[in-house]
Amino acid sequence: MTLVVTGAVAVLAGPGVEHADDVALDDGSETVTTLDASGCVVTPGLVNAHHHLLQSAFRTLPGTRGVPMAEWLPAMAAAYNAAGIDAELAHAAASVGIAESLLSGVTTVADHHLNWPMGAPIDATVAIARATADASRALGGRLVFVRGSARDDPDWAGASADAIASALVPHGGVTPDGLLQVAVGPAGVHSDGEATFAALAEVARTHGLRRRTQANEQVDVAIALERYGRRPIDLLDEWGWLAPDVTIAHLVDVTPDETRRIAESGATGTHAPGCDVPMGWGIARVHELLAAGIQLGLGTSGGGSNDAGHLLADARLAMQVSGLVGPQLPARTALDMATRGSAIGLGRPELSHLGTGSAGDLCVWDVSGVADAGVADPVAGLLWAAPGRRPRDVVVAGRPVVRHGALVHADERTIAGDLSRLLARRAAAG
Repeated sequence: MTLVVTGAVAVLAGPGVEHADDVALDDGSETVTTLDASGCVVTPGLVNAHHHLLQSAFRTLPGTRGVPMAEWLPAMAAAYNAAGIDAELAHAAASVGIAESLLSGVTTVADHHLNWPMGAPIDATVAIARATADASRALGGRLVFVRGSARDDPDWAGASADAIASALVPHGGVTPDGLLQVAVGPAGVHSDGEATFAALAEVARTHGLRRRTQANEQVDVAIALERYGRRPIDLLDEWGWLAPDVTIAHLVDVTPDETRRIAESGATGTHAPGCDVPMGWGIARVHELLAAGIQLGLGTSGGGSNDAGHLLADARLAMQVSGLVGPQLPARTALDMATRGSAIGLGRPELSHLGTGSAGDLCVWDVSGVADAGVADPVAGLLWAAPGRRPRDVVVAGRPVVRHGALVHADERTIAGDLSRLLARRAAAG
């Protein structure tokens, strides 16, 4: 159908493009549906460039808050092992994470799936990836499934990534409808060696996939210096992972020279303040990264470090903490990171705007209530006013997936209950 959104207070169609005209998502159909956006701001759908959906089942665990990453990693690993990672758990956790995302205006989630049942058959890893993808599709969201690795055997990780890409996106890394994309990415140089980076890079070349990794938080810098006598960016450069098809998450502790090298390579970055700030891992110098010419997206990271998958709230946080390490980030820049910057890092610019050639993803945000009263700039007010705000309506590929604050294709309480019952059953069995 062709969807026409009318009556908005303001439409943020893309970077520097704002108006109050109607928005038409025209797919050529003669069937036209009108969505009344009176008293609302319309934006492109938000793009969460860095999530760990499995962690939606492991929030606020004891011993995982305010601790060094060297303590956090084994605490999370113990929880995964106790629950048992398989397709059933992956589907339940992803359903929660995707539902939460859609209800907070995120139409695309990049899920960096790092944790796998050790030594499992390759078919079992494909089942986990497929279960995650099925959960997203059932709710109407877009998913970028990143076959990650954290201390996996390099040959096994490569074979698994090859099988996942062959099974889910056999032609070019993205399904024809654009709802599913596959990428690859080791957790970082602190957990994976050159052989794993090489194995996953080969899969990316074979299948035309994007590459993603994490670097320069805290522990990876210390481990890289201890193990290799080099910093993570040096190793990524040496191993062929500073390139235009690579996105690097976090980038908290980077030197001016490293910033320059990342920019010159064409690699993109992802800012994750909702993880880095509360965990005490630092604040990325976003102003310096942007000024160097690095395209920056925004991600929440997972529930193990950020107990919410609310990207707009993290855009607000990015704006608020930016002044501690440089000039304050304008609201529109933060929104641009949460849409265009994230989409560019995925190689999917069509996800980031509402103009010609857009993918048809948008959010309708009600700004008519008391939380927005007195707001002079309704676009900036999306971030400054009403912390934790949810969109009224969300559209993916021209089709509503959230109406009046509720999921169209599922009941959120049923999804939450399914995960709770699964975890309780496994805890009792353990």
